[in-house]
Amino acid sequence: MNPPVLLDSLQRPMLDLRISVTDRCNFRCAYCMPSEIFDQHHTFLPRAELLSFEEIVRVAQVFVRLGVRKIRLTGGEPLLRRGIERLVAQLAALRTPQGELVEVTMTTNGALLATKAQALKEAGLSRITVSLDGLHQDIFQRMTGTNVQISTVLAGIAAAQRVGFTQIKVNMVVQRGVNDQEILPMAAYFRHTGIVLRFIEYMDVGSSNGWVMDEVMPAQAIIDLISAQYPLSPIAPTCIGEVAHRWVYQDGAGEIGQIASVTQVFCHECTRIRLSTDGKLYTCLFADQARADLRNLLRLGKQDAEIQQAIVQCWQPRADRYSALRQAVIQLPRQKIEMSYIGG
Repeated sequence: MNPPVLLDSLQRPMLDLRISVTDRCNFRCAYCMPSEIFDQHHTFLPRAELLSFEEIVRVAQVFVRLGVRKIRLTGGEPLLRRGIERLVAQLAALRTPQGELVEVTMTTNGALLATKAQALKEAGLSRITVSLDGLHQDIFQRMTGTNVQISTVLAGIAAAQRVGFTQIKVNMVVQRGVNDQEILPMAAYFRHTGIVLRFIEYMDVGSSNGWVMDEVMPAQAIIDLISAQYPLSPIAPTCIGEVAHRWVYQDGAGEIGQIASVTQVFCHECTRIRLSTDGKLYTCLFADQARADLRNLLRLGKQDAEIQQAIVQCWQPRADRYSALRQAVIQLPRQKIEMSYIGG
């Protein structure tokens, strides 16, 4: 018999756990960690405040018992966390109460992927998503605030394919007037590769990226632009809670996705809960406060039953629906949690 599904107040199941394994990053993307704020004077979390791998795995086991079926490792940049492949292996060994595998995935900027791809594959990582906002070096550097060469990221993607990853996605955040001219080159580059390119609207996440609506290029405009060059047809979502709308090229060249995180309401099927680098629980990417402190419970020696109770009490009353309320909420003075702290 399957255990009862844990539902929030809007009847959304908790299926996806996003774990931020570090608040550090080797990029300074303007929409996530702008360099004028996250500079040499910025104080990152001390190592002792980060959840250990053992603590992460223990918490993840509780989440899996409660219904989580997919775990995504994020950051910051997760490949900066030393020995990350060991954590992947431990999470990939988890099983549901029915004995089924748990999908373990990762989002990375790709700068270190070429050297880590083989180890991640051997550890049991299911899928990889690479953030890439353009193909021209000057635009790439402007978006990422780094001197890393675009060829390094592309080599990382190629390495992931070479070692056997068959499910690779590339996420492109589109900022009008900054990198929107890269939409068609990106589409052309990833056609016929088996890689799913996804276009993400520039979001008002966090409080440090200087977000303004004028810099949002609507997802529909992106699809119209691509379809005029490479005709597209919509296809159905693959699972409950999928936030990306899916499209295929009519000539069979592959699939793309669009995440309309600003112009379209998408919260009604959200199944995600987020665990921060220091063990706090957040029920929304646009949250302004934690709902529980699991690290504190762990280090006080609490039993799994008490950790499970804290998670249940966090999820069941959940009513987050930021995209539906954005116009009303956006005017309120609130300090939203940064994406680098709880993962994208």
